[in-house]
Amino acid sequence: MEDKADKVTIVLHSGDMDKVYSALIIGNGALAMGMEATIFFTFWGLQRLKRGALEKGPLSKMNMLGLGKWMVKQRMKRANVATLEKMLQDFKELGGKVMACDMTMEIMGIRPEDLRQEFIDEYCAVGSYIQEARESAITLFI
Repeated sequence: MEDKADKVTIVLHSGDMDKVYSALIIGNGALAMGMEATIFFTFWGLQRLKRGALEKGPLSKMNMLGLGKWMVKQRMKRANVATLEKMLQDFKELGGKVMACDMTMEIMGIRPEDLRQEFIDEYCAVGSYIQEARESAITLFI
């Protein structure tokens, strides 16, 4: 079993833009610090892995019919914050693991070909997530 101090596992349940950012920022930060990192995408988080949907999620608060999201994206651009696309690419390049919940796929009628397969390491059920989490020093639900 891996040393628990060297692994983080994140459940990404939300598809809200700011929460997807949070999961990827934490995951990339862990990888940059030499830890292993896994993100288990489920429910609305998994929706963001559909082709063309990564940047589509609303803000979790103050969305204001999309105006809030636009304002936040403008501020992020001025602050040189990477896009979600770049952050997900970096996560994978740094060795991050992406798990896609197959139960969510069945419930929501998502087929593997609907998803960005180039980012997904494993289509799995909750048991696979539990195994990752039990080996992790840090587990988060976002």
